[in-house]
Amino acid sequence: MPGIGLLRTIAREVLTRDHAPRVPEPDLVMDDPNQVADYVRAGRELGIMSPTYLFHCAQMCEVILPGEAVVDLACGPATQLGMLARLNPETRFIGVDLSKEMLSQARRHIDDSGLGNIELQLGDITSLKDFGNGEVDAVVSTMSLHHLPTLDHLDAAFQETRRVLKAAGGLYLADFSHLRSEKSIRYFAYQHEGRQPKLFTLDYLNSLRAAFYYADFQRLTNQHFGAAAKLFSTFPFPFMVAIKSPPRGRGQQEARKSLREIRSRLASPQQQDLKDLITFFKNGGLAASLLN
Repeated sequence: MPGIGLLRTIAREVLTRDHAPRVPEPDLVMDDPNQVADYVRAGRELGIMSPTYLFHCAQMCEVILPGEAVVDLACGPATQLGMLARLNPETRFIGVDLSKEMLSQARRHIDDSGLGNIELQLGDITSLKDFGNGEVDAVVSTMSLHHLPTLDHLDAAFQETRRVLKAAGGLYLADFSHLRSEKSIRYFAYQHEGRQPKLFTLDYLNSLRAAFYYADFQRLTNQHFGAAAKLFSTFPFPFMVAIKSPPRGRGQQEARKSLREIRSRLASPQQQDLKDLITFFKNGGLAASLLN
């Protein structure tokens, strides 16, 4: 059952008339080594962000197939990408990021994990000039779109995603959605303050403040993807959103087994965080079938 702090936040978001403004992140490209190191440490497979990564990995496994080429937009240190590539060894992944420091961390993680099915590219997700029209089998991205400075940049990233993606390709784009109340934003940022690096807490706060609004995601999803994908959100309030195409191909039974094993290794607080995330997305129409 959700804790009292989360229940109060739910009530606040449902009932408040507040409209916290979007504040773009102060560092639009995360290249500071200390900041990147804290982000990486909190995000590795059994870190603070592990429930979020595990949930999204299960969703992405449903929209990709063996033998395909999959682009990960703003892949960061490749924590999510590495997990996804390990679960799908016959799929080729290309991670794109604008931060050289992030890509350096990603390369180190990929090499340490012995993953041979990942390529990395320095690039801007609003201008995927290295990819031709309809060249990519699937496009994924998790918890990165809020780094874009303006709504026009988000629009451009969606337009480029649609351009490079094959007509029947797989799609999964997930990110934070902007909360109504600054108090709610601070609750989530500082919820696990004692279990995460200080710089990560500050980065989390800035990320939540920089999140785009649900209405923006809704409009751009309809404009660029139409009936090819559907926008889901956590319910009863959109703390997080996911744009997902229908599941494709076989049922990913091997991935299901591995995902459940990873889930079993999560610490108790992370188990609860994952359970809450599964519940809130399920209430919004997005089930996590590979985790159940």
